[in-house]
Amino acid sequence: MLGDYEAFKDEIYQLTSIDLNSYKERQMKRRIDSLIMKHGISSYKDYVKLLKTNKEYYDEFINHITINVSEFYRNPDQWKILENEVIPYLLNIFGDRLKIWSAACSTGDEPYSLAMLLSKFLPLSKIRIYATDIDKLVLEKARIGIYNKKSLKDLPREFIDRYFIKQDENTYKITDEIKSCVTFKHHDLLKDPYPSDCSMIVCRNVLIYFTDEAKNRVYDGIVKSLSKNGVLFVGSTEQVLHAAKLGFISMRSFFYIKQ
Repeated sequence: MLGDYEAFKDEIYQLTSIDLNSYKERQMKRRIDSLIMKHGISSYKDYVKLLKTNKEYYDEFINHITINVSEFYRNPDQWKILENEVIPYLLNIFGDRLKIWSAACSTGDEPYSLAMLLSKFLPLSKIRIYATDIDKLVLEKARIGIYNKKSLKDLPREFIDRYFIKQDENTYKITDEIKSCVTFKHHDLLKDPYPSDCSMIVCRNVLIYFTDEAKNRVYDGIVKSLSKNGVLFVGSTEQVLHAAKLGFISMRSFFYIKQ
């Protein structure tokens, strides 16, 4: 036994401002315990002491608990719907001044995918995507924009050829012209203010880790953040329960319009 997990959660909140109570406990505790035991540390108390004094361990912990899984064009069928139906709808409603927020953007695969897709409809100079994540390390990786070949496996070849520079057999770097379309910023969905008047919010594969109470807080913030007729795009393992109660109507699976 590593000790008192409740006390550990309080210590982590004081140290990082991340509230572990907002995450599903069984999943999160298992992830943390496996990380601690990997280092041969015998208690939560000793681990917290290490986090306070060792930046490498601290950064590893933050990266581990924020559960970063990302790739370009994840779930390609949904991106086809985005291209064929959702973006034309948004352009019809909002014109060429779209305000798009990629929430919990991880290493940048998603907002860069959005920028590339939008380039089929708009000049790059008009594409502005706001991308946020709680993990400062992954945001730094996103700004650098270097990716493994595997993460590009579902990305249309036209985008790879046009917007990436091949570094070696397994490494690709995204071009500055696409980088310039995306602004990355640190943001905690559970406590920081949300941007306003968004045409579309992309929030995929993060709320599955939250408690129901935390999910409701995020959905409430998203509803307020979206403009009327704006679109919420969620992940393939998610659905918005009580969508109508929140003020959404379903456009297609995984896409919701704010009424």
